[in-house]
Amino acid sequence: MDNPRPATILGGMDDNTDIAIVGGGLNGSALALALAQTGHQVTLIDAQSAVTLQDPTFDGRSYALALTSARLLDGIGIWSDLTDHAQPMLEIKVTDGRAGEGPSPMFMHFDYAEIEEGPMGYMVEDRHLRRVLLEAVHRHDKITLLDDETVVTQDVGAGHITLTLATGKKITAKLAVGADGRNTGTGERAGIKRVAWPYGQTALVCAIEHERPHNGVAHQFFMPSGPLAILPLTQNRSSIVWSETTAHAKAIQDLDDNSYIDVLRPRFGSFLGDVKLAGARFTYPLGLSLAHNMIASRLALVGDAAHGVHPIAGQGLNAGLRDIAALADVIADAARRGEDIGSDAVLARYQEWRRFDNTTLALATDSFNRLFSNDNPLARVARDLGMAAINALPGLRRGFIREAAGLTGALPRLMQGKPL
Repeated sequence: MDNPRPATILGGMDDNTDIAIVGGGLNGSALALALAQTGHQVTLIDAQSAVTLQDPTFDGRSYALALTSARLLDGIGIWSDLTDHAQPMLEIKVTDGRAGEGPSPMFMHFDYAEIEEGPMGYMVEDRHLRRVLLEAVHRHDKITLLDDETVVTQDVGAGHITLTLATGKKITAKLAVGADGRNTGTGERAGIKRVAWPYGQTALVCAIEHERPHNGVAHQFFMPSGPLAILPLTQNRSSIVWSETTAHAKAIQDLDDNSYIDVLRPRFGSFLGDVKLAGARFTYPLGLSLAHNMIASRLALVGDAAHGVHPIAGQGLNAGLRDIAALADVIADAARRGEDIGSDAVLARYQEWRRFDNTTLALATDSFNRLFSNDNPLARVARDLGMAAINALPGLRRGFIREAAGLTGALPRLMQGKPL
């Protein structure tokens, strides 16, 4: 990092802040920057050490950022530091297929040239996005980062919420935000229930180098065992998110690198020439997880703490960033009106804005996964005809392109490219 100020350590055993964010990952850090620029004092509490997030080596993890997510990152002041590492997604091709047989002749093809706003999105590697966010957090004098710290209790009082850390330190805030992932302790301690179920699938995640250029084209192949996404990175590299049944995924992950590529190659095809691994390999169990509520007294949930969806449409991080943009919008407006930013009335506006969209996304990805992750002949015919019909109708096709770019629905100001 470029000579950042060291993470501020709060003094004493009981400290006050405007907003305490639990979880210093991508969502938590982005929210801290958004809220700090409106003048709020923010304390960011992360169980990981900041030092562990500074490794510049490529580990294979990447994110598909919708156009509106890139606008948000620009609004919080970090996009200019990412542009050299961001690969525009200019086209998306979606098709059915089986390993070794190639794609179906019926497909959907989305081209960014059909909309006016620009590329549908960008692929950015985790190592770059995480580093740039962390550097910006360290630089901001309105943000206090407490890393290597965990919250053990949270108590709501009159006009405040108090978080007690494992070290005994207490943080008192007007509002707490849970950005601590699907297994959110913040939501659990607030008594927020969840509906969740596993898909019996595991995502195999890696990056590859290939002989031929990808030309900014993203591919989504629907295989009987689950979808395979091939997403363009900078240079002749692509990110792979490959879903298999849990037992099969474990067997594949246990293979050596050469054998792993041998299994991937017939699914991938030869359209990009020879391929080889670039970086590490990961697996993630797949399932749906949806909080019954996104708010509680003096508390809001964002990102995976509120909703965890199948990666079939690559919308997990984008949905979390839209939560952040909406919450920042609501808080900024409430503060300007002199309202209590942690009041039930203010938080209800956030939930009203985001809950329906997040529930719809969760159900849509769940339905898509069930429809496409099978080899039923009738289902194959129905989905192939459906994709061909969408591809043949320009108005409907443009609607899907705008959806992929994040341009539909009520957009928060940061996602419109406007200041808070």
